[in-house]
Amino acid sequence: MTTELRLCDEEPKDKPKRRPIPDHAPHMEVELTTGDDDCPQCGGGLRRQDEDVTEELEYVPGRFIVDHFVRPRFACSGCEAFTQAALPSRPIERGRLGPGLLAHVLVNKYADHLPLYRQSGIFERDRIDIDRSTLADWVGKSTALLEPLADAIGRHVLAGQAIFADDTPVKMLAPGTGKTATARLWAYGRDERPWGSDVPPASWHQFSPDRKGQHPKDYLAKYHGWMHADGYAGFEDLYRSGYIREVACMAHIRRKFVDIHRAQGSTIADEAIKRIAQLYAVEKEARGSPPKRRAALRQEKAKSIFDDLEAWLHIQLPSISGKSPLAGAIRYALTRMTQLSTYLDHGILELDNNTAERAMRSIAIGRKNYLFVGSQTVSGASGPWFRLFYV
Repeated sequence: MTTELRLCDEEPKDKPKRRPIPDHAPHMEVELTTGDDDCPQCGGGLRRQDEDVTEELEYVPGRFIVDHFVRPRFACSGCEAFTQAALPSRPIERGRLGPGLLAHVLVNKYADHLPLYRQSGIFERDRIDIDRSTLADWVGKSTALLEPLADAIGRHVLAGQAIFADDTPVKMLAPGTGKTATARLWAYGRDERPWGSDVPPASWHQFSPDRKGQHPKDYLAKYHGWMHADGYAGFEDLYRSGYIREVACMAHIRRKFVDIHRAQGSTIADEAIKRIAQLYAVEKEARGSPPKRRAALRQEKAKSIFDDLEAWLHIQLPSISGKSPLAGAIRYALTRMTQLSTYLDHGILELDNNTAERAMRSIAIGRKNYLFVGSQTVSGASGPWFRLFYV
């Protein structure tokens, strides 16, 4: 029989810990008193000794307010000319909404994935009647308002030495067919924080009605540099141009082995995952260091692991069925290793394309709340714009 000893101040591991209430939130002090000046026991006078303070986190729902802009008109006593102050700039000309309300609708729709009909219902609870069609009109007009900002983000992203590219499908209405077609949303990202740069990260999104390679050719026509991407064949013309250099993605390679290991329990897939984990361990150590330091560390610690992984995959391939999913995963890995090995020599490059994958996460979440893209519109020479109608 054994006796388990536990220190008195040791808390059980499964006991939840309270997180502190944030200091940045506005604080309101409410003092609660009995209202008596005399002691309820003997009638003697009461004097304050100490106090107990209890904190409670509360929520006050957002409020609508109406701004009244009063603009007096003045007449000159000499020439009778009238003078009046101009109205403040408005996000939508002749609109009756303020910039805060428009920003609230856009953030709800695109950041929090709240469809317009739901927003209309939420406003109705506050006795504010704003029809979904009105909200859709506001969102549509805001695209013209924000277009210069989107263009500036695009220029910022394409000014980087290395970018990240990915695309994801989205359904779009096909009028007259009663069906939807598969359109695409593209993300181009720039994130230099892993190699110690203080340049702000950014993601530039574009829309196309299909997945033809002409679309990334148009978007990246003026870009010269490295591009992290998956094995999409539509990028090949960009690589052949010589202006854009390909960097493959280890995350895509790893994902195939993870799927096989989960489905089949393959020991070869498990070994591949462990070897890839060693490469990511080096990346964890290199993160945040200057490019030269990152490249030197990879040459010292990662190159031998990378070369051994490639050689080991070549050895494993003949020993398994060529038609098996595992063989397909190995062949995919081997075709990407050369395009990936360049990261070993350049500290500004990454082992994977996860920056672009993260940029697509919000779109993937939003897809769960809407059924399709309603229409495609073209605005000026800056490229395609799109409007999402949530139904």
